Amino acid sequence: MLAVYFDNPGGPENLYIKEVPKPIPGEGEVLLKVAVSALNRADLFQRQGQYHPPPGASSILGLEASGYVSELGPGCQGHWKIGDPAMALLPGGGQAQYVTVPEELLMSIPEGLTLHQAAAIPEVWLTSFQLLHLLGNVQAGETVLIHAGASAVGTAAIQLTRMAGAIPLVTAGSQKKLQMAEKLGAAAGFNYKEQDFCEATLKFTKGAGVNLILDCIGGSYWEKNVNCLALDGRWILYGLLGGEDVSGPLFSKLFYKRGSLITSRLRNRDKKYKQMLVKAFTEQILPHFSKDGPQRLLPVLDRVYPMAEIQAAHEYMQANRNVGKIVLELPQ
Repeated sequence: MLAVYFDNPGGPENLYIKEVPKPIPGEGEVLLKVAVSALNRADLFQRQGQYHPPPGASSILGLEASGYVSELGPGCQGHWKIGDPAMALLPGGGQAQYVTVPEELLMSIPEGLTLHQAAAIPEVWLTSFQLLHLLGNVQAGETVLIHAGASAVGTAAIQLTRMAGAIPLVTAGSQKKLQMAEKLGAAAGFNYKEQDFCEATLKFTKGAGVNLILDCIGGSYWEKNVNCLALDGRWILYGLLGGEDVSGPLFSKLFYKRGSLITSRLRNRDKKYKQMLVKAFTEQILPHFSKDGPQRLLPVLDRVYPMAEIQAAHEYMQANRNVGKIVLELPQ
């Protein structure tokens, strides 16, 4: 089969398409023939040598994919049939023509969605669902500050926050991105390049601060985050795009607000946790992708690249130009 590959860590120019052995499904695994995969920040970090796949995972890039069930491994329970369309959460391997998946981590594609839209769901929507509900315990009426509000995770988090009856606020770096966020349901958006998002957040909340922060930035935002956090607020850290170092009285500021700082990474969670997450998401959230009405959920697609243009796709994401998801079409 063909797969996205790189021999040495570095820039997008190191990526190429390579012929590699097709994987064989093990006990309880399904072989998925991939039609569409998607790009995540983790792929860029892995390409740069900064983010290694978990033990036992494929070294091929790709944390999510959609396609068709091609083969059932021994011990499968019979839920899936050959030819079924499906989408999958993966620890790696999605940017190839075939990938093996534990059958419990496959999800049905909601009625009315394309394979392109489906490939944009598993990693980012499960991440957003986990951050808001399993870790953040979001409640109706609360205010949620979502950094990188026009990213794929951000666009999912806005919609899930609204669905929970909470109020989403976002940060982003351009007017175009803020307009998209507000179109999806953000109550307000702050351009971090032009204004102090902490001051703007406190003004919006009349000094109370936000109950929940979804933060993929880290170091450079720590002081503004803790300053605009409400009493008993929860700050969920799931990325370090703004650096890993903190210099200053973080603990005392957090302590006086009785704040909680919770960190999360989904990729290296164990199989049991991911099965629980996929089951909860499938039951509580997935039906809303195929329902018309005010609470209908939609993955936001920015660009579609053929697999052969993988270098251009990485360059586009690295330049922070995307609003929503970048997906890759695999040759059939």
